[in-house]
Amino acid sequence: MKHVIIGNSTAAVGCVEGIRRVNRTDDIVLIADESHHTYARPLISYLLAGKTDKERMKYRKDDFYEVNGVTSLLGKTAVSIDPAKNTVTLDSGEAVGYDNLLVATGASPVFFPAEGLAQVKPAHTFTTLDDADALLKCVRESTRVLIVGAGLIGLKCAEGLRARTTHVAVVDLAPIVLSSMLKPAPAEIMQAHLEQNGVELHLGTSVKAFRPDEARHGAYFAELQNGESLGFDVLVYAAGVRANIQLVKDAGGACGRGITVDAFGQTSLPQVYAAGDCTESTDVCTGQRKVMALLPNAYMQGEAAGMHMAAAGAPLPCQPLGLIPENAIGFFGKHILSAGVYFEDGADGIYEDFDGGSYRCFYYDKTAQRLRGYILMDCPQRAGIYTALIRNGTQLPEEQFLQLRREPGLIAFPSQARIDILRKKEVAQ
Repeated sequence: MKHVIIGNSTAAVGCVEGIRRVNRTDDIVLIADESHHTYARPLISYLLAGKTDKERMKYRKDDFYEVNGVTSLLGKTAVSIDPAKNTVTLDSGEAVGYDNLLVATGASPVFFPAEGLAQVKPAHTFTTLDDADALLKCVRESTRVLIVGAGLIGLKCAEGLRARTTHVAVVDLAPIVLSSMLKPAPAEIMQAHLEQNGVELHLGTSVKAFRPDEARHGAYFAELQNGESLGFDVLVYAAGVRANIQLVKDAGGACGRGITVDAFGQTSLPQVYAAGDCTESTDVCTGQRKVMALLPNAYMQGEAAGMHMAAAGAPLPCQPLGLIPENAIGFFGKHILSAGVYFEDGADGIYEDFDGGSYRCFYYDKTAQRLRGYILMDCPQRAGIYTALIRNGTQLPEEQFLQLRREPGLIAFPSQARIDILRKKEVAQ
């Protein structure tokens, strides 16, 4: 069989390795618009900061494609899919046939309209290695950088740039930093930490207009909705991303905010799968379909899709995926882990603990007797136990949860859950 993969990041690598877990001889063709060897995108901020280099950023060894029998078509763009003919057309006009196809096209930055934005040349983004290279070329110690967006991407960019310039300002409409993953209390701790490390934050406002600075060649002003005016030399837009669904949508595939897939990555198109940030899948915590653009989920989706593709109707060597929102990220040495669902303030079962700069918050459903979510700051011990409870929907009486909250360990699990976990470990060994 011939398996074609569009993409070259986490989900694509997972797919290659999933295929090879089941079959060592099928043909694999990988198409990617970037010309780079597969690399770890979360490391581009560390490249900016000088903490890593391109060699160490590689997501797999140099011989990854060769060892796995992959024909790599790097620097080529897939422009359309024909599900009737089982072909992918490239920007060169070449048609590549497939028996199974994985779409792992990721997501692209979103530019929200603001007056004068088109005049700012260039307006950088920060999702690829090429983006990091462009910033490396134009940022010096005296460069004033303005970042629009105080989410994961914007703040990682700020961290990387602070190693190169003394002035980094961040603007975000949300009243707190990392509003998609933090509640106000931990967000306040992180905001203070960022400001202590030289990041200038302007929250609860947005850019109304961009104006050229007539007194300084190549410089600009950002006029904010709150009346402030910020001077800058380099602009980075990190206000969000949008799933790249167009290939599948144009081919007639079902899409919402992302490409619609089942638990094995199958789309509504025959022999077409999708994985990673371009997809919309089911959150097992809530049963809702959503885009969960997270690296661990991308790899698991790609691997499951690859195994399903290679199995060709045979019994599958993997179980349907249970995906949940989860994040692990750090800024200037302060680390945050989060997973699951965050209940609204006032809901039962919210347990918060502060200890200096560390913070723990658990969201426990007393009625269902289940841990639904957590946020941990600078206290990562045994976080995997909490994640497993959430992912598996393990029922946990409140007294056992309170023990687990104080002393995370296997002993706090219900007896049958302990047996199941130990059995899984024995099988894995």
